[in-house]
Amino acid sequence: MSEKNRDGKRSARERLAQEREKQRAKDRRRRGLIVGGAVVGVLALAAVIGVIAANSGGEKNTASGPVTAPQGAVGKDSLAIPVGKDGAKSTLTVWEDFRCPACKAFEDGYRTTIHQLTASGKLKVEYHLATLIDKNLRGSGSLRAANAAACAQDAGKFTPYHDVLYENQPPETNDAYADNAKLIALAGKVSGLVTPGFRTCVNDGSHDSWVKKSNDAFQAGGFQGTPTVLLNGKNVYANQSNPLTPAKLKQMVESAGKQ
Repeated sequence: MSEKNRDGKRSARERLAQEREKQRAKDRRRRGLIVGGAVVGVLALAAVIGVIAANSGGEKNTASGPVTAPQGAVGKDSLAIPVGKDGAKSTLTVWEDFRCPACKAFEDGYRTTIHQLTASGKLKVEYHLATLIDKNLRGSGSLRAANAAACAQDAGKFTPYHDVLYENQPPETNDAYADNAKLIALAGKVSGLVTPGFRTCVNDGSHDSWVKKSNDAFQAGGFQGTPTVLLNGKNVYANQSNPLTPAKLKQMVESAGKQ
């Protein structure tokens, strides 16, 4: 074989080898793109799942079912529980959460004065129940306690049971009120409250959807926290430069009654 023919065959083999290497390189790039696309797709799906999980990890008050207001509830959408006489010249609007330590502090400080003013016919109180602590610290004690308080309203025993819940409030991080059995046991401190009807109302969560709607109204109202206390529509508890006291509350209510 001539030298020229050998060189021609060698060049052909080299060109063929180069073409094969180019094709293998293309195949590797194509596989890389397919794998890379699959990885991006998995990461995107994981991101979506993460967003869904994050959004579902908020407040656990996912009560469903018909909104059943407790007996005698008043106001827009029947979201307020009234205490006192309708003819009172002043109305105290209180937004509270039964797990909230600041709410307990308000109740402990003002309970006697409020009872005196409502008993004398000078003041009507409208209680709105919220569930902020359930969202902030997780749990369901705010919801469960609020439902039980609404059940007590059905039985005509809201005020004494409301007071018992605050007098026996567990530490904020202890979700003890998530236990219906504890709420029913505390109801035993209120004469005549624990009946089959009350037990069923508490255990069935009869007013859960109503409580959730009340909390939604609190959120929509743009209030800063609990307790929020309004006297005749004016926020009287948030002014730290001129703090409210039981004596001031009594004086304001009595002054309004003279007008």
